[in-house]
Amino acid sequence: MNQVRVIEVKQSVFADNDKRAAALRGELKERGVFLLNLMSAPGSGKTTTLRRTAELLKDEIKIGVMEADIDSDVDARAMAAAGVRSIQLHTGGMCHLDADMTRQGLDELLAEGGVELAILENVGNLVCPAEFDTGAVKNAAILSVPEGDDKPLKYPLMFQVCDVVLINKTDVAPYFDFDLDKCREHIKMRNPSAVVIPICAKTGEGVDAWADWLREQIAAWRN
Repeated sequence: MNQVRVIEVKQSVFADNDKRAAALRGELKERGVFLLNLMSAPGSGKTTTLRRTAELLKDEIKIGVMEADIDSDVDARAMAAAGVRSIQLHTGGMCHLDADMTRQGLDELLAEGGVELAILENVGNLVCPAEFDTGAVKNAAILSVPEGDDKPLKYPLMFQVCDVVLINKTDVAPYFDFDLDKCREHIKMRNPSAVVIPICAKTGEGVDAWADWLREQIAAWRN
């Protein structure tokens, strides 16, 4: 019987993407642009968090946002209304962005120059976005209280690849069976070095700490 030849296509695709992502990071370093990849499940509060972030940082750091969705331009319009340069990326049904797709968005976002902090609001999904290196300097995830404190156990890769995790919607914690200490413990199980910051994007509580973290990362990137 003839043997069947097996080709590890998935591994090959990831390896190629990793090379392109590393090249993109190098180019951004030369241009002085800090790229943040923000990931989460749908409805966790990514856009609201970014609007709060912009309120705190836009007068000291020039911000540009890429909003990635399968369809619509709702989020890009929301960021533009907040006074931030923004573009909408339609993924054509893809549930994530890779390095090449991110580069296409950056080419448009950075065309006029001036952006120091570029933020990719990735497609709402706790699985696919975590698998692809976008070329970002840092990865951030938002976990909202209504999702439950067990999500780091169920979606390990998302929390393994993130440098910081924002626990959003803390204002509704009394109405949900959510244990912040357990959530921290679960995150640390997956990623001991991850920074965990509780916030409420709606009220602004805790967002100062998040903005301070971003300032520190951008300063370190520049030096």
